[in-house]
Amino acid sequence: MTILSANEITKLYGTETVLSHVTFHVNRGDRIGIVGGNGAGKTTLMNILTKQAAFDEGELYIASGLNVGYLKQGGNFDPERTVDEEMLNVFAELVAMENEMDDLLKEVASLSESGESADTPLHRYDELSEVFRAKNGYGFRSEITGILSSMAFSRDSRSKKIAMLSGGERTRLALAVLLLKKPEILFLDEPTNHLDIGTLKWLEQYLKNYPGTMIVISHDRYFLDQTVNRIFEIENHKLAAYEGNYSQFAEKKRKLRDAEADLYDKQQREIRRQEDMIRRFRQHGTEKLAKRARSRELRLAAMDVVDRPESVHGSMRLHFKQKFKSGNDVLLAEGLSKTFGEGAAQRRLFSGVDFDIKKGEHICMVGANGIGKTTLLKIIQGELAPDNGWLRMGHNVMIGYYDQRQENLDMEKTVLDEMTSAYRMYSDTEMRSMLGRFLFSGDVAFQKIGTLSGGERARLSLLKLMLSGANFLLLDEPNNHLDIASKEIFEDALRDFPGTALIVSHDRYFLNKAPTRIVELTSDGLVNYLGGYDYYMEKKASMGSAKQYLAELSKSGAGETRGKAGADRAADMGRKTGQSGAYGTTPGEGAEAWTDVNRENGADGTLGAAEQRRRDKAAQAEERRRARELAALEERINALETQINAIEAVMCKEEVFTDYIVLAEYDEKLSGFKQELDEAYKKWLEVL
Repeated sequence: MTILSANEITKLYGTETVLSHVTFHVNRGDRIGIVGGNGAGKTTLMNILTKQAAFDEGELYIASGLNVGYLKQGGNFDPERTVDEEMLNVFAELVAMENEMDDLLKEVASLSESGESADTPLHRYDELSEVFRAKNGYGFRSEITGILSSMAFSRDSRSKKIAMLSGGERTRLALAVLLLKKPEILFLDEPTNHLDIGTLKWLEQYLKNYPGTMIVISHDRYFLDQTVNRIFEIENHKLAAYEGNYSQFAEKKRKLRDAEADLYDKQQREIRRQEDMIRRFRQHGTEKLAKRARSRELRLAAMDVVDRPESVHGSMRLHFKQKFKSGNDVLLAEGLSKTFGEGAAQRRLFSGVDFDIKKGEHICMVGANGIGKTTLLKIIQGELAPDNGWLRMGHNVMIGYYDQRQENLDMEKTVLDEMTSAYRMYSDTEMRSMLGRFLFSGDVAFQKIGTLSGGERARLSLLKLMLSGANFLLLDEPNNHLDIASKEIFEDALRDFPGTALIVSHDRYFLNKAPTRIVELTSDGLVNYLGGYDYYMEKKASMGSAKQYLAELSKSGAGETRGKAGADRAADMGRKTGQSGAYGTTPGEGAEAWTDVNRENGADGTLGAAEQRRRDKAAQAEERRRARELAALEERINALETQINAIEAVMCKEEVFTDYIVLAEYDEKLSGFKQELDEAYKKWLEVL
């Protein structure tokens, strides 16, 4: 059922077109992500849909009686209210009913003491309590507590006035208020800003189970992959709709761009061939060839010329280069610790931090907000001194630092002055050219840095870093303020960088693509995970399972014997837990811990002959079943690969790749088969 639709919506700011002839529809239950470059018109469109802004042309339909909730960038609160008061305001009706019910109980008590009839207030109380119960009156305070806890508000912070909250806390409060209202359609503008990974995971799970409709603007690609089933892309003032999450959209977009580029190149080659033949015919000067030349000119003039496909609109070109190579050992550190404050206000950030970074590693550092990730980067580059421990930089190491707050930029200088003062070897003309590659063209090069947007300052900081020639990059949240296109350009440049990088980031999509390993900073040191974000989360979950199992065994009593099966499981988990760095233990610690568990549970490995025969027979039967399952999976994999190859061959045909509708249909089939193939391979590996 269509609950919202736009037809030929156009929006102008003065003479500048922001949106042009935008048309789409939204069905009940849709989960839509709006993407596009900074300034593309995403927030303008959302303001139009929520009737916060007018449009100049077109038609907008919104189903009557639709309950709408809108999360803007920055909340609109009474600064004198506390967090609790703002949350209770959502349930003002229930709070009023609660107060009336309390007054009625007091009235009943008073009438009873005086010997008068309390039938009237009791009857009113019964009526009110039924309505109160039906509207979750006995559960709304628990609901408030649950939402606030999930949004990282401690019990103490709930009494803070909103005027005292940080920008991040206001965003989280606005989101909490909106989720409590449970509107039929949620409009969310950058809801993941200022959320740590734990809160992001909770929000994603909440939105997956949300029964209503959702339209969200976000630069968080992982979040979009987890929560949406349609993508609206705004590019060149127009809107294109795609089915699927962000990764599916990105793949379809890439294929369409490739098909458009192939079609354009092929037609341009044909035009050049025809022009060359026309020129040759005219050179001969015969009447017959002149007629043929005119005929070809007419056909060429009648040709429907394909427009040159645009690359990623307004994209910067980024390449990190190192002036010289470092030694193989880039950074060694042991026992680093840092504490801030004095006396009762003293707070330890971290201790026992060890580093061994080799040339060419791209390491991402994660950790809870406030744990000291930025502080650790400043210690590494020498801006701060550790309280304890030592640090040694390797041979020929040259550090380049990206500061998420852009404190290395002089807000009073112009863009051009900032760059020419830092890199005097370049002329103004050369520097203007480089600034143009980073989208600082025309008068923008003469703007003061203090007037630039967050995204523009981020691009300028990246340009300074690119020109530095550093071979060891320290990057503090480099993806903040960048739109998706710029993020992907940055990621490609980082992937091609031959030097070493240590990056602090909460961007989970980036954490899956960029690192050779992830390190998690905790108060007690670093924990290593040899993979991307999904691997990191899988290992964290495994660690939790191992700890839980150990706790269960401990509760059961040291004298209880669980037999060989329990011992095998404990030993297996001990081996997993003992992997170096995987769970923050050494191999010895992991093995010793689980050896103790085996001893406590009487796992001496002794079996009777009959029991051994029974187990051997069961093992043989299991092996036969596994072989049959493997054979079936391999047959399925072969069939899927054959189908995929056939579809890819068809998609290469001209009549297919030039027809975008047909191409999209084949692409959808191909995506389905590839997903099946991935699942089949995953199952095959499990069985193997």
